[in-house]
Amino acid sequence: MTNSLKDIGITHSNINTQTSPEVLQSISIKKNMGQENSDGVLCINTGEFTGRSPNDRFIVKDDITKDKIWWGAINIPFKPEKFDDLYDKVISYLNQKELYVRSCYACAHSNYQMSIRVVNEYPWSNMFAYNMFIRPTEEELKTFEPEWTVINAPGFLANPKTDGTRQHNFAILNFTKKIALIGGTGYTGEIKKGIFSALNFILPTEKNTLPMHCSASIGEKGDTAIFFGLSGTGKTTLSTDAKRKLIGDDEHGWSMDNEIFNFEGGCYAKVINLSKESEPEIYGAIKKGAILENVVLDDKGNVNYTDTSITQNTRVSYPIHHIDNIQSPSIGGNPKNIFFLTADAFGVLPPISKLTPNQAAYHFISGYTAKVAGTEAGVVEPMPSFSACFGAPFMPLHPAKYAEMLSKKMKDAGVNVWLVNTGWTVGPYGIGTRMKLKYTRAMIDAVLNGELGAYNYDNYHIHSVFGVAQPRECPGVPTDVLSPRTTWNDDKAYYETAFKLANAFRENFKKFEAYASEEIHRGGPQRFAF
Repeated sequence: MTNSLKDIGITHSNINTQTSPEVLQSISIKKNMGQENSDGVLCINTGEFTGRSPNDRFIVKDDITKDKIWWGAINIPFKPEKFDDLYDKVISYLNQKELYVRSCYACAHSNYQMSIRVVNEYPWSNMFAYNMFIRPTEEELKTFEPEWTVINAPGFLANPKTDGTRQHNFAILNFTKKIALIGGTGYTGEIKKGIFSALNFILPTEKNTLPMHCSASIGEKGDTAIFFGLSGTGKTTLSTDAKRKLIGDDEHGWSMDNEIFNFEGGCYAKVINLSKESEPEIYGAIKKGAILENVVLDDKGNVNYTDTSITQNTRVSYPIHHIDNIQSPSIGGNPKNIFFLTADAFGVLPPISKLTPNQAAYHFISGYTAKVAGTEAGVVEPMPSFSACFGAPFMPLHPAKYAEMLSKKMKDAGVNVWLVNTGWTVGPYGIGTRMKLKYTRAMIDAVLNGELGAYNYDNYHIHSVFGVAQPRECPGVPTDVLSPRTTWNDDKAYYETAFKLANAFRENFKKFEAYASEEIHRGGPQRFAF
């Protein structure tokens, strides 16, 4: 490994390489880029952007990508010559800055490992890279050669008129040059999601491996469970369980050798309304070495996790070893159970239901959750939100490709698939309440312990609108909670809302009809509102 960056155009030597997180935290404090809370945890503000900016994510359209990428609003094409010009401007900008560089890996499985060099303008961004990617040993660093390079320049602002961007911020993938170029945004999630997006193209097309936006854990008997879900559905929370070893909380591969492996070396969890009582493992992981983003501190340096005055997307990153009960290395066998997590703000989906293979394919392609009032400008009532494969913003290929791979793997492995509603009960958002975490955990535990019984009429009720099988009983959960219609106490209002959501499913699925079989079509809601 060399400290020089001349191969990417950086000519100065003001470069900090493999700097320890302790030193990076100290530099961040000295440069007034952050402060420590009462426990000595670094707290930073990511600035203008407190989340990803999906409309400013681009992929260079060239010989490698032009015929393979699913181009459109999610995968926006960028001209190679525009990339080269913008790249030169960013490098010129960074040649005037002190830089922080880290060599690291993605993918815990050695057969699929990607070597990465991360070049950061800010010290806390480099500390994030330390937390989130896999950390090489001293021996591995001696011969380390980067395959991909992430160049991260939050202070550089693009000129949309000349640079080909939509506005001043951008995140661009170039598969020919193997570069992720990020500028104009301090949101650290863009760094990890850039590499995740690259792997979502490389693994299926080159290594016959399914990339997944999911968390994963493993039980004492070696039973792997994976949790698909969009932000805010409980993906990190439910996989972080004292009774099971954590494989990873966000990004995994399912190999052709039937192994599940983590892409990352850390966790990036939401901390809104976090408490020691409800999520003790995550709460305990927030110690020196972690980075809290966009949280509010009181005069004594204590974090108010209920304060959303900066953003609802308050976050923490920490190395995976901050969690006590982890699988090492971060690899498991074929899953026995797969959970699709959704935060249904309409309050009409069952809290847990079993899916047939066709229903599993339909719901995977749909990737449903809901937006609630106040989370985005203009949202004043629950709105259905669909993200194919539970991660459309990171999927360069057509969703049908990933769905086809998942369906085959589920069939070959004989996996049970469950739809879990971590959202609202007793009514929609604004009337009902959020499903209690203890009930969701009890339902997950019942599945993992084989306590929900055989798939038959005595044990399950088929939902009259969505066609899914909801269990009639579950240990630790009141029976009436298992039936969303029962909790409403108003059949007319319930069915009107259920049909509204069912119609939204059908409308969203129209764009996939040409790629989906008749069997998958039948996996969706079958009853229509009149």
